[in-house]
Amino acid sequence: MTGTVYKSTGSWYQVKADDGNFYQCRIKGKFRIKGIKSTNPVAVGDRVEFKLENTNDEDQNGVITGIKERENYIIRKSVNLSKQTHIIASNIDQAFLLVTLKNPPTFTVFIDRFLITAEAYEIKAILLFNKIDTYKDDELDEVKYLAAMYRQIGYQCIGISAKTGKKVEQVKELMKGKTSLISGHSGTGKSTLINAIEPKLDLKTTEISEQHRQGQHTTTFAEMYDLDFGAQIIDTPGIKGFGVVDIEKEELGNYFPEFFARKKDCKFYNCLHLEEPKCAVKEALEAGEIPWSRYKSYLQILKGEDEQNYRFDNYQPE
Repeated sequence: MTGTVYKSTGSWYQVKADDGNFYQCRIKGKFRIKGIKSTNPVAVGDRVEFKLENTNDEDQNGVITGIKERENYIIRKSVNLSKQTHIIASNIDQAFLLVTLKNPPTFTVFIDRFLITAEAYEIKAILLFNKIDTYKDDELDEVKYLAAMYRQIGYQCIGISAKTGKKVEQVKELMKGKTSLISGHSGTGKSTLINAIEPKLDLKTTEISEQHRQGQHTTTFAEMYDLDFGAQIIDTPGIKGFGVVDIEKEELGNYFPEFFARKKDCKFYNCLHLEEPKCAVKEALEAGEIPWSRYKSYLQILKGEDEQNYRFDNYQPE
């Protein structure tokens, strides 16, 4: 039988078969995908082959015997000491990243790492600036500045309020006929947004004060839901940090669209945009055509450094 993985608990996988029925499946022994080392060999969104066990029982369980080739996937590296990689989801059409200025703050280094990974696997990424109903005028100015910065690069940015419903219909329209991933830190409003889009799901939401438990993202998993308007949505656990996986130094700049657009104008075809002479990226940076926050993110990843907490206002123009 063939189906799609809708939920993973680490040991059991809920698979929706092509006939529309759901089955609880497991994997036998060691099951690894060639070339990918991750904590979860089977991810939500995977198309899998499975066979049924206990065919005489009313509740039929299955065993996953194979995974079909993935069209794409979003993968991250843990920021804890283990540095293990984890595939968040696979076979998705687009990824929405929820960004909040406060409660909790989403820093540009996190946004950039998410966008780079989406670029690397050719997944359309859209930034949703949530909780705009809670910001003061100066905070709204910061949000507008950030949105303008990412729009200039080429990313779609939408200011929303999952709580009040502002611009939720616009997000819903973008989801029609597609499989969408919803990601972001704990507390940015992912479940609240999904409930606003499809109220009958009634996903549990958590108060901000309970959100920042260490290692929370390592013990929870993504889950896919069918939506009434002909779409699928993948809800993901809150991500504390986003470590970039398997991107070579020489190709990193290709996943910054504003860097890639200028690469042909660099003196050296293999320019790393560091100290090389006549570097078009550095020239654009000095001219104010490329934001310093983006270049700082690039340097961090290039040097293999972990994310650090930079405040939004560090990137405001003087």
